[in-house]
Amino acid sequence: MGEAAEKGASSPAHPVVLVVDDEPDLLELVSLTLSRMNLTTRTAADLAAARRLLKAEHFDLCLTDMRLPDGDGLDLVAWIQANRAAVPVAVITAHGNVESAVRALKLGAFDFVSKPLDLRVLRKLVGSAIKLRAGVDEQTAATFKGPRLLGSSPVMEQLRDMISRVARSQAPVHISGESGTGKELVARMIHESGARREGPFVAVNCGAIPTELMESELFGHKRGSFTGAVADKQGLVQSAEGGTLFLDEVADLPLHMQVKLLRVVQEKTVRPVGEPREQTVDVRILSATHRNLADLVAQGSFREDLYYRINVIELHVPALRERSADIAEIADAVLQRLARRANAPPPQIAPEAIQALQAYPFPGNVRELENVLERALTLSTGGMITAEHIRLRSATRPPPADTAAPAAAAAPAITSDTTLGIQLESIERDAIIKALEKTRYNKTAAAKLLGMSFRALRYRIKKLGIE
Repeated sequence: MGEAAEKGASSPAHPVVLVVDDEPDLLELVSLTLSRMNLTTRTAADLAAARRLLKAEHFDLCLTDMRLPDGDGLDLVAWIQANRAAVPVAVITAHGNVESAVRALKLGAFDFVSKPLDLRVLRKLVGSAIKLRAGVDEQTAATFKGPRLLGSSPVMEQLRDMISRVARSQAPVHISGESGTGKELVARMIHESGARREGPFVAVNCGAIPTELMESELFGHKRGSFTGAVADKQGLVQSAEGGTLFLDEVADLPLHMQVKLLRVVQEKTVRPVGEPREQTVDVRILSATHRNLADLVAQGSFREDLYYRINVIELHVPALRERSADIAEIADAVLQRLARRANAPPPQIAPEAIQALQAYPFPGNVRELENVLERALTLSTGGMITAEHIRLRSATRPPPADTAAPAAAAAPAITSDTTLGIQLESIERDAIIKALEKTRYNKTAAAKLLGMSFRALRYRIKKLGIE
């Protein structure tokens, strides 16, 4: 009967929020705050009453305290996931009790807010949740409009399903996978498919920022806080306000910055360099690395507490060799894109060329496949790519997962019919990538190491198609 009531109930004029708490003062504060947002509030003092209301009525959000007279707020989170999965649920935690918040997020909670309640944070949380529920009810939930993850293999279907699930949460997500598998694309799809899609998506390569500038770049600074600080500067974290902050290669963060990032995740606050007071920030944290964070924790180079905070939900992006059946579909899409860029008709690719690609382990993954196809397209004539146009490296096995190299990081196999120009480009690409890796992708330092100007290096990177 309750199920029928939920399905048959028409949505009221204003979104309805169920607040579950046994403290009358808190109920009054939350109800007043939500009424000023044109939301209707229903209240329950315990788990039993909350379940009865959820069975009988339509709700756009449930906001529950962790400690209730007849049980734990986590029990309600689990019950909602099993019985009313379309209703976002957020938890109210005691100050500093981040462990409970993390457990709630792992169970499927949308987000959490700590006591004493910061009404600004509460309003933003509720606003995001209402947007999410509205999209689900109207069956107009956002879908990613940009480049997509290609492939019909079971592992890719599972990955896309997980992306759609985690997009409905605000929990931190860690994306693991080798270099070149498409971790940033996964992060963008999570952002574009969720309630924060109208906010900014800010991607930060943690390995590309010099250590001495990292705090200022991430958190901003006040004028005069150090030599050269001639004006206030907004940090990258603050620039993601209302949206998503994607920390690529998060394993490269030095330990002193890991401490500061932990505070952003736990307390949702940030302190610019030279600023005496902390600022509240509303960002969702997504992170990625091709290295094994658990191993780094064991080695003492990555903080264990930060690891558990950013790894609430983990998504693994499979290596290309684990889904070789997808190579034909990916190759077709890449060649279509390259042809459009060159304003030329798309080429055909011979079956034996596909077989050669599927037999190769691709240590550089999709990024390497794109480079191989671009070279093959240049060599081909008559609109047909054959096996002889596929120039693959001599690697017989992929590198370990935590040391996976970018495309073309090893010396290419040179055959007798390889042109001199291709040989030289391969050697040059190899040298540039190695210099970038050695300098942690600092282009200025890499140019100095290679003995060329920064402008010349930038030109070569663009010409050779190095990402």
